[in-house]
Amino acid sequence: MPDNQAVLYKKATEDAVNHLIQPWPSAGSIGAESRELLGAGEGIYVHDTKGRKLIDGPAGMWCTNVGHRNEVLADTLKEQAMELSYNSPWYTSSEPSAELARRIAEHAPGDLNHVFFTTGGSTAVESALRFAQFYNNVRGLEGKKKIICRDGGYHGSTYLSASLNGSQRSRNWMDFADEMMIRLSCPDPFRRPKGLRLEAFRDQLVAEFADAVKEHGAENIAAFVGEPIMASGGVIVPPEGYFKAIRDICSENDILFIADEVVTAFGRLGHVFASEACFDVVPDIITFAKGVTSGYFPLGGMVVSDRLLASLRTSNHPEAMYAHGLTYSSHPIGCAVALKNLDILEDDLLDYTREITPYFHEKMKMLEELELVGEVRGMGLMACIECVADRESHNPIRLDTEVGVRIDRHCQDLGLLVRPLVHMCVMSPPLVITRDQIDTMAGILHEGISRTMRDLRQEGIWNG
Repeated sequence: MPDNQAVLYKKATEDAVNHLIQPWPSAGSIGAESRELLGAGEGIYVHDTKGRKLIDGPAGMWCTNVGHRNEVLADTLKEQAMELSYNSPWYTSSEPSAELARRIAEHAPGDLNHVFFTTGGSTAVESALRFAQFYNNVRGLEGKKKIICRDGGYHGSTYLSASLNGSQRSRNWMDFADEMMIRLSCPDPFRRPKGLRLEAFRDQLVAEFADAVKEHGAENIAAFVGEPIMASGGVIVPPEGYFKAIRDICSENDILFIADEVVTAFGRLGHVFASEACFDVVPDIITFAKGVTSGYFPLGGMVVSDRLLASLRTSNHPEAMYAHGLTYSSHPIGCAVALKNLDILEDDLLDYTREITPYFHEKMKMLEELELVGEVRGMGLMACIECVADRESHNPIRLDTEVGVRIDRHCQDLGLLVRPLVHMCVMSPPLVITRDQIDTMAGILHEGISRTMRDLRQEGIWNG
């Protein structure tokens, strides 16, 4: 590493410690910490300040779908900025935003033909929830406001979106709109009661949902919000038929079905949207972000059913205002980048993702031969390696908050970034990853977990 580059990295680290508040900090280090500094990236790789070339296992944050340093997207950023860098969505519009809305609508299932653009996933979910409130207010159903969500889910960091989150770690010290939420069980097949068949587990979850609707009253419930796959919850894939049954109950009870596809949309499961293609469900609203620009520009949004908008247009309150907007909604640069990103996906990357997926899971599944690994699961280019104290009880191990971090630390030494989630490791590499690169990634994970097992044994934390 050149001396001047080392000086710059050292200064950046000092600046972070002295001035930067990182996301999700602990009170004991808030505003006084520096996290791993990355200097460059290309394709599926990033480079850190120690000179290491690392496979970007999480694709940034589930988002760098077409890979780093894509010249087409980088050039589009500059070209659009030189053409039109910004316009106010309150009283003007831009060609990229109109075209992108049309193209997204063409990929969305059913009659989801209208798009509201936001700045990311949290604001997309927030917008959907506020729309649900507005929708029922205009229809004269002011009491229909409760939201059904689930343990293990993650939906964002704005007030209403964060109120949906089902992780206890995210709820211990923050305030939420809990009075609005109806929280149900996590649809995690790995954690289902011992001896319960998968179909019976699904039926149990569906019955719980139906019972909640009956208990709280459909007249009081506005929407169900669910990720097709619980991403940050540990890549939890629900039992087959679960979402279809939930959708049917929602339709029967005038409850909006909001699919949170912030992670699963734009290629992660091999489709622009996964709700219908992978789960046989046409939602009322789909939220998206992340992969829509492959992380090259902050952009998100919601796609809304024609039926909902038609209901509003024919209501007795034509003066009712959906008083919700964002300064950077429909940003012309973000929309221009998303258009080019969609070109890349449509060209052959979606097909390639579906083709490479079985090989990815074959290699990830081989990690189950390690004693520390309880289960490897996933769909598309998403996988989770869940570590357990023993396979009989499926218990996380003591000091489980450190296990994922320990594995990540070893893997970084070997050339791989991992997304550690307590006792789990999440992998969601860029969609452009090759078979040889998957082999390398799987090999590093195997060695990183093996080294962690050795450490845990030596420290007397785990005996296998």
